[in-house]
Amino acid sequence: MTDLSVYGPWAVIAGGSEGVGAAFAQQLAAAGLNLVLLARKPQPLEETAASCRSHGVDVRTLAIDLTEPAAADRVAEATADLTVGLLIYNAGANTCSEAFLDGDLADFARVIELNINAPMRLIQHYGRGMRERRRGGILLVGSMAGYLGSVRHTVYGGVKAFGRIFAEGLWLELREHNVHVLELVLGVTRTPAMQRVGLNFDVPGLRVADPADVAREGLEQLPNGPVFVAGGNAEDVARRNHPDRAKVVLGTHRFMQRLTGQE
Repeated sequence: MTDLSVYGPWAVIAGGSEGVGAAFAQQLAAAGLNLVLLARKPQPLEETAASCRSHGVDVRTLAIDLTEPAAADRVAEATADLTVGLLIYNAGANTCSEAFLDGDLADFARVIELNINAPMRLIQHYGRGMRERRRGGILLVGSMAGYLGSVRHTVYGGVKAFGRIFAEGLWLELREHNVHVLELVLGVTRTPAMQRVGLNFDVPGLRVADPADVAREGLEQLPNGPVFVAGGNAEDVARRNHPDRAKVVLGTHRFMQRLTGQE
């Protein structure tokens, strides 16, 4: 088991109110790390914070919309007095599931802001301190959607592909400074967000992960970057890298139609 104390004393979790983010928070609190939890909705944020405080750690919360360009500055101000040794960026939902030609560019811009610009700002801010102290960790929660194109995920898949490649480069940049970088790639995970969009978890052959399990995998694999595929999905990701892109994309498209109840 990874010694999580090396990432203390404070961890910032973006998207830390429910699902995988809340699972990260619970496991880090149990390991004795103090937490700063960021999320858009105040109520689930405070509920997770209260549960984490039962482990005897300090927990701060900030209800914030990370698609706002000034959000990273607000987070930096709220943590200016803290030594942050771990940043987990779990706030990467697909906030616009329209076909690209039918969607509003402003809505797609928010997907880009949430998945590219906001994590870049936070990583640069906290990463500089980690590099100077020569210790720390940066964990980005990615998605298997970033391995191929799919309908209504045209922009989302693209930003998730960016996140993985970005993490690989950042891992190279920081590895000599003893700062660990990991892109944790998730498949279908039984989170409140997934349940709200009505995914069919009963599709034959579908592998569904539990938030606590993938969070545990991420923390265990953090020293072993740059990329780890969680939930037993490594073979599926390997298939998605097949050079016959039409075959891969069309085959996965048919599976996604069953998953979302369109077939």
